[in-house]
Amino acid sequence: MDVTGIANVATSLAQVGTSQDVSIAVLKKANEIQTQEATALIAAIPTTVPASSAPASNLPANLGRNVNTTA
Repeated sequence: MDVTGIANVATSLAQVGTSQDVSIAVLKKANEIQTQEATALIAAIPTTVPASSAPASNLPANLGRNVNTTA
């Protein structure tokens, strides 16, 4: 039996496990950041008032009520 070979395998497995743990932690943090950014973007969407309830402040009240056509 080669004791150094077994020790090398054990060390390699420990390094892989640690590397995977770090990768999972980074992935979780990235997901948290994306969730926060998406929430901020959704919160930044302005709420709109339906056109029928209030006219736009910079347009005349009669604008958009009639359609002018010529035949």
